[in-house]
Amino acid sequence: MISGPFLARPDNPFPQRADHMLDELQQLRRRFHAIAEVGLDLPQTQRSVLQALEGLPLEITLGKRLSSVTAVLRGGRPGTTVLLRGDMDALPVAEATGLEYASPHGAMHACGHDLHMAGLIGAARLLCSVRDELPGTVVFMFQPGEEGHGGGELMIAEGVLEVTEEHPAAAYAVHVDSTTPFGHFITRPGPLMAGVNALDIRIIGTGGHAAAPHLAVDPVPVAAEVILAVQSFAARRLNPADAGVISIGKLSSDSAAGNVLAREVAMSTNMRHFSDEVGTLFTDELPRMIRALAEAHRCRAEITLIPSYPATVNDAAETEFLMDRLSALHGTQRVRRMPEPAMAAEDFSYVLQKVPGAMVFLGAKPPDLAEDDVAPMHSERVLFDDRVLAVQAASLANLAWSRLTLGTA
Repeated sequence: MISGPFLARPDNPFPQRADHMLDELQQLRRRFHAIAEVGLDLPQTQRSVLQALEGLPLEITLGKRLSSVTAVLRGGRPGTTVLLRGDMDALPVAEATGLEYASPHGAMHACGHDLHMAGLIGAARLLCSVRDELPGTVVFMFQPGEEGHGGGELMIAEGVLEVTEEHPAAAYAVHVDSTTPFGHFITRPGPLMAGVNALDIRIIGTGGHAAAPHLAVDPVPVAAEVILAVQSFAARRLNPADAGVISIGKLSSDSAAGNVLAREVAMSTNMRHFSDEVGTLFTDELPRMIRALAEAHRCRAEITLIPSYPATVNDAAETEFLMDRLSALHGTQRVRRMPEPAMAAEDFSYVLQKVPGAMVFLGAKPPDLAEDDVAPMHSERVLFDDRVLAVQAASLANLAWSRLTLGTA
């Protein structure tokens, strides 16, 4: 077991101090929840984050193309750099929780990013309280635009990894989960979450009269063949040991009536993978197959690739370190290894492509909520028990401290 001088102390103050600030963190989280904003431009949320960080010995940098906040804490002792990340944006979901602090604006923190911000602010306050002893530097990355807008990639482009003299040696993020038991952590080394891309496909024929299909090139049956071929592609072209999934979520034609043959059929695919090999298979070979199939039926296929996030891949050594530290802090019974990765996507993946690190899920399921009432993430009814903020703040602070201590050992 790896330990540093701070962790070896029986009076490790982080959990106790986090408990003492819980009420304040809950109020902060609920303020974020009520002003939920979507995308890259989050002016109210950014102002609230900055207000919560006021008075702390932090160097603040604001984003140019997005409402990001980067805060740097320089410890009183020399050492390496660790990055802690929390995302800031909400989803375009009309909230139906009935909470007193529910968002009234048609946007909702249905993925727990309000907790991520409040927990990261708590970690910043805890680490600032031991600044003189801190052996190194901590970068607090408050990131907009995680929900499909690529905010992590933009923050990297704007220099979040170069904000100090030294590239971060490690990066960590905690993501709350509404269905995992309260206070329990789950993660795994290697692929944690999927990479995702999309194809917009147009199958183009000529259109015509339904009474004379032989005088037209009807794209509808061709589209039906394409749908079946796409499913066969996923089932037969992938190594069974290397998971991937393709879904067609949108399908429409430009026909205005039942007796009018469409000129064009449009469909959209969603493709998820864990390995670069499967990702390349989906983005390179699948479009070639679709074009060839359309051409065989005298149609034309126009295909647009819409790239999204790469797979979220935890560094093996940093994941073992994270699980060891969390087990020491909370008990081994509250830290477990995920048996397989999740098919959802996360743009912390961009950071993990540049910095060895790990993301961990933290259960925030309200203990008194009946199983039938537990809603999944992104639901308009999802509920989180924000008493978990004390656990989150202490865990992030402990990870940063112990990793910096390891770097000076």
